[in-house]
Amino acid sequence: MKNPGLSRRSFFAASAALSGGALLSAKAVQANAASTAPSVLYGPPVGAAKLNANENPYGPSPAALKAMMEATQSGAYYVRESAQMLRDAIAERHGLSRDHVMLSSGSSGVLTYLALAATQQGSILGPDLFWDTTALMGARNSEFGIKRLPKRPDLAIDLAAMEQALDDDVSLVHITNPNNPTGSALEASALRAFCAKASNKAMVLVDEAYNELTDNPEQSTMIPLVKEGRDVAVARTFSKIYGLAGMRVGYLIAKPELLEEVGQYGLGDYGLNQAGVAGALASYTDEVFTQYSRKKIVEARDMVSDALKQNGLSALPSQTNFMFVDLGEGDAEKFRAAMEKRNVYIRGIYRDYTNWSRVSMGKIADVQMYIDALPAALEEIV
Repeated sequence: MKNPGLSRRSFFAASAALSGGALLSAKAVQANAASTAPSVLYGPPVGAAKLNANENPYGPSPAALKAMMEATQSGAYYVRESAQMLRDAIAERHGLSRDHVMLSSGSSGVLTYLALAATQQGSILGPDLFWDTTALMGARNSEFGIKRLPKRPDLAIDLAAMEQALDDDVSLVHITNPNNPTGSALEASALRAFCAKASNKAMVLVDEAYNELTDNPEQSTMIPLVKEGRDVAVARTFSKIYGLAGMRVGYLIAKPELLEEVGQYGLGDYGLNQAGVAGALASYTDEVFTQYSRKKIVEARDMVSDALKQNGLSALPSQTNFMFVDLGEGDAEKFRAAMEKRNVYIRGIYRDYTNWSRVSMGKIADVQMYIDALPAALEEIV
């Protein structure tokens, strides 16, 4: 159902007002990425390759920067109208109404709220390895916790095993697709069939933080299941492809009655800020920037893949802006420390996956630092 309060024409007019008009050219985006570097107060240390947080260092886009600068002039006021505009824009893109969209401080906010609500009634069912930070926060003060699937040799999410594990004690099924830290994506039709069936027994959450980075975002998303009225919730964020991790804007798409229940655990619009919302709204239709970001991320992944092969290593197939590298007999924490000595920052061990190392795709120069440091770091941990 389309939102009667906002036509496509009125949305684009509002978006243009916030972003400074027409989208900038690819050349302008590239020039902005090359000429702007984070302040040492807010960004990575000078000369360091920060490849440990799945950020998009090419953002914010020029349009977002302009919109955020203008929005700070209204920083004395709580977020109201701009948040409604962003909700309307998100809803209209997916053929939903405003009350299907909840905003929060990054997707971490809505993910935590949903976990808090779910663990009042039962456990959270998830893979053995997934981005579980918000689920753990939700279960912290509950008698219910996280029920994890057994490990798989290929580290993939086993939907058949998840279906078998879905019992009466489970109130929420949590799937991250593409998964973090593995970077792997589930086949869309298989996930859609699973979600449709599982949602008859429990709420199904699909965290789509990296959806816009997949080969086919529209095919990969589970938002159509929300439109069908199923008990499925989809989380998204402006922290990844849009390059707004530090501005903290994310959202949850679900049935209005679920959002009303979940909302009692959150802060509503009081958890948002004027600049972040303005940047998100300006970024939302900026295809020039998102296409440029995808191109640079794929270029970086190809570089890392080639370097890994040259050093006798491999990584899982990735549909994200990071790669999960198999170090063989190597220890991921020792490898992290060895890379840090060379001014390259990556992630260490996840849980007990001791030989798997995650590296984010930063700017090409930073990725080259990773590649250059790779042989010596590997030799050091043998």
